[in-house]
Amino acid sequence: MRPFFVVGVLLLAATTTGCGHDDDPVVTASASAGSASADPPGSVSCAQLAVAIDAGGLMNAGVVDGIVNASRTADTPLADAAERLDTAYRAAVAATGKTDEPDKIAAVSAAASDMSGVCADSGLQTVG
Repeated sequence: MRPFFVVGVLLLAATTTGCGHDDDPVVTASASAGSASADPPGSVSCAQLAVAIDAGGLMNAGVVDGIVNASRTADTPLADAAERLDTAYRAAVAATGKTDEPDKIAAVSAAASDMSGVCADSGLQTVG
């Protein structure tokens, strides 16, 4: 008896689903379009920075470029901090395999820490 009941419920659900016609189309906003207008300038940059710091991925190719590009519309202190991060990153990449490479990588970490502080001061801190 139970299998017939289950089959009956499934058939009932299948035949009644979609019977009604909704005249109002469903409109969904693109996640990227919505976040660009809803987020204050710099919030995307600060969020990317937080993820990179948490993941230990600042030296991964493209990460700093993404952070810097996202900071282009941010306020001056945040944009300046992003430029300092970019300068430190470029110096670290140029020092690959050289004796000063560890110091240059440490400078990237310091610049990221500084930028994280600017994010916090701007009210855009996204990590605990």
